[in-house]
Amino acid sequence: MTTQIGLSQRQKAAVIVRLLLDDDQVAGLDRLNSDAQTLLAQEMAGMQLIDRQTRDAVITEFCDRLESVGVTFPGDMDGTLAMLGARISDASSDRVRQADAISGRGDPWGRICALPNDVLIKLAQAESVELVALMMSKLPVEAASATFLALSRDRARSVAQAMSMTAAVTPDALKRVGLVLLQAADALPKPAIATPAADRMGAILNFATADLRDDVLQVLEERDTSFAEGVRKAIFIFGHIPTRVEPREVPRIVRDVDQAALIRALAATEPADQAAAEFILSNLSQRMADGLREEREALGKPRAKDVEDAKTEVVATIRRLQEEGQITLRMPQDDE
Repeated sequence: MTTQIGLSQRQKAAVIVRLLLDDDQVAGLDRLNSDAQTLLAQEMAGMQLIDRQTRDAVITEFCDRLESVGVTFPGDMDGTLAMLGARISDASSDRVRQADAISGRGDPWGRICALPNDVLIKLAQAESVELVALMMSKLPVEAASATFLALSRDRARSVAQAMSMTAAVTPDALKRVGLVLLQAADALPKPAIATPAADRMGAILNFATADLRDDVLQVLEERDTSFAEGVRKAIFIFGHIPTRVEPREVPRIVRDVDQAALIRALAATEPADQAAAEFILSNLSQRMADGLREEREALGKPRAKDVEDAKTEVVATIRRLQEEGQITLRMPQDDE
């Protein structure tokens, strides 16, 4: 076999990729953009046999180039922002992504798919049903379902009917639609305080005494029913443990709670608190549960304030574990 010479850079790349395809540990080609993947596939389709000497020469050249590299950059906006991470502000990151998308260099759909559910719902309620149908087609199934279910019945019917027209859309048209939706999302007013007011109020009331919490909720019910409902959903107290905590998470929580505080919390006398205490004990090993019951009996009757403080400490631990991503709480609506 004669030595093959004069391979183009694309052909050399095809040779390297062909060799890497035999290694299951190598990252997929989906990290390349669509144009690069297409060119690579076309190049590989036009090649047949490469002799060993040419193969070795291509590998040597490839390794020499790798050794000469001093520093690499991602080469696209998403990779660059991922590399910068927390070193760039959210506002700056949004502006850079917006400019990149509008310039035509970036893919607007990646950013649209990452939008919060409440923003997607606002877009689905405000934009034309044809645009919304295309958005539903591009969103991950979970996000699309949550957005669709938040629509009114008539709006949902119209969007469903418009879905039949999405099959023939061209890539260029889809990109233009993405840019329109992205500009609409960027035009939505952004609150100065990210956390919803009901969530903030609920978090505050988590640490209030029961009588103060009930008094505040009663006043809110009289003045703003919808806000009061949001606050109620955001509140998580000791008595909510059976309905909000997964049974499998109980041992993880107990490991992090100060044992003296846990025992005092288990001694609470309110019916909801007693149910929470029994839920905790029933999801521990028999030996550990029996030990905690014995310590609770030996405690006698603790002061009401000590019990309240202990319940607050247990709840604070659960909240911390949730924020750290170590446990997941069920949402209130899951209990209905």
